[in-house]
Amino acid sequence: MSYSLNINGKTHKVDVDGDTPLLWVLRDTLHLTGTKFGCGIAQCGACTVHIDNSPARACSTPVDSIGSSAITTIEAINSREAKAVQAAWIARDVPQCGYCQSGQIMSAVALLRDNKKPTDKDIDDAMEGNICRCATYVRIRAAIKDAAQALEA
Repeated sequence: MSYSLNINGKTHKVDVDGDTPLLWVLRDTLHLTGTKFGCGIAQCGACTVHIDNSPARACSTPVDSIGSSAITTIEAINSREAKAVQAAWIARDVPQCGYCQSGQIMSAVALLRDNKKPTDKDIDDAMEGNICRCATYVRIRAAIKDAAQALEA
């Protein structure tokens, strides 16, 4: 079946089964490989994208459930929050293996878009669904705080 998907501000027509996870459409059909496969059951957050500006797991989102919603992937985030998060990630040298980082950044950007002054609990709650195999959680939290401070300036 054919679907029109609004991804990163462009309309993409894809011919896939309706139950195909968005992740595979992004990676295999559209070659947007910044979104990673982690667990395949929406538990690790490596596949986090934004659907209508909210974090969502692409591995468990069937294409036929998307409709006209706007999808944003790591390749297209360029908001003020995204730039602050990316700069803080670099300054804090957050990634180790880097595999989970696109999902981590997508969740952090959504948090800062909705909450300009997150507490430790706010950060922990927002990032709870993103697992880092290298356990860089302390640096992730510090980078989010740095990004929040940069956004105040």
